[in-house]
Amino acid sequence: MSSESAAGTPPVNAGEFRLEVVVLPVSDVDRAKEFYGGLGWRLDADVARGISLRLVQFTPPGSACSIQFGTNIASGAPGSAQGLYLAVPDIEAARDELLAHGVEVSEVFHEGTPGARFHEAGRESGPAPERGTYGSFATFGDPDGNGWLLQEITTRLPGR
Repeated sequence: MSSESAAGTPPVNAGEFRLEVVVLPVSDVDRAKEFYGGLGWRLDADVARGISLRLVQFTPPGSACSIQFGTNIASGAPGSAQGLYLAVPDIEAARDELLAHGVEVSEVFHEGTPGARFHEAGRESGPAPERGTYGSFATFGDPDGNGWLLQEITTRLPGR
């Protein structure tokens, strides 16, 4: 059993799951739309149903997963989405691109202690030793404080 998406992506087989959308809680839909549009992300939808529902969807370049935000679609408090990963092949280039779009981005870092990617304590300045894949990070947030984590992945582990 399989299904074909409207976008023409490969079929999804029974028992296969693909993360399609992450919903972000925001306080100002237009401000969030301007922010994510300013990153160069593709605007997929901006749909309103009266004054009680609005849904905006963006997709980052190269991503199969989109984000949605709007009016009456997120249950969390604005800014409560944290640790949203964006995999990038070159952490410095990705950071430079965000800076060029006016986004405040942390310096590139690697973990000095396990879990430091999620907390500032234990972070070591600069990319991972020998630029080890999965080991270099940078962070940024949207205007509401939803937190994004850039992770440099140059070679995927087997099975990915």
